[in-house]
Amino acid sequence: MSDFYKHETAIIDAGAKIGKGSKVWHWVHICGGAEIGEGCVFGQNVFVGNRVRLGKNVKVQNNVSIYDNVFIEDDVFCGPSMVFTNVINPRSEFVRKDEYLDTHVRRGATIGANATIVCGAELGPYCFIAAGAVITKNVPAYALMAGVPAKQIGWMSRFGERLDLPVFNDGIQKLEATCPKTGDRYSLEGQTLTRLAKA
Repeated sequence: MSDFYKHETAIIDAGAKIGKGSKVWHWVHICGGAEIGEGCVFGQNVFVGNRVRLGKNVKVQNNVSIYDNVFIEDDVFCGPSMVFTNVINPRSEFVRKDEYLDTHVRRGATIGANATIVCGAELGPYCFIAAGAVITKNVPAYALMAGVPAKQIGWMSRFGERLDLPVFNDGIQKLEATCPKTGDRYSLEGQTLTRLAKA
C-alpha cells in the first residue's frame, strides 16, 4: 500500500517517486522519471513529465502540464490551466528535444490561472504571477507580475498581500512596508525586496 492517494483513473508510470501524503486526482498522468515531494496535490487532468522535480506542498490545479526540464521548489501554487513551455522556438517539422531550456520556480511562488511561463525563466521566491500573464524573463523575489508580456506592477508579501511599495526605487534610500495580515516587515533597496527578521 502506497503512502499517497491515487485516484483509480490516474496513471502513474513505473519509477515515479511520489512523496508521502500527496494526492493524485482524476485523469492525472505522472511519467516514470518524475520526482515529487511530500504533500503535493494534483487536480484533474494534470500531466507531469519525466525530467520534472517538485518539492513539498506543491498545489497543481486542473489542466496543467508540467513538461520536461521544469523544476519547482516547495510551497508553489500552479493555477488552473496555466502553461509551462520547454522549447523557445518550436516547429512541428523539426525535433528539438535536445534544446529544452530549464525553468525554475522558486519556493512559495504563485502562478495564476491561464498564465504562461516561457521556458528559460526563473521565478523568484514568493513572486506572484497574475492570471493570464505571460512571463518571458526572470522574475524577482516577491514581485507582482501582470500583462502580456508581463511587467512588474508591485510587490507581494510572503503571505500573499500587496505591499505599499513602488515598483522602481532609485536605491538612494531604503523603503520599508508591512504585510497587513502578518505584520512582517519588508525592505526595498533598489530592485531587491527582503523580508526582515522579526525583532
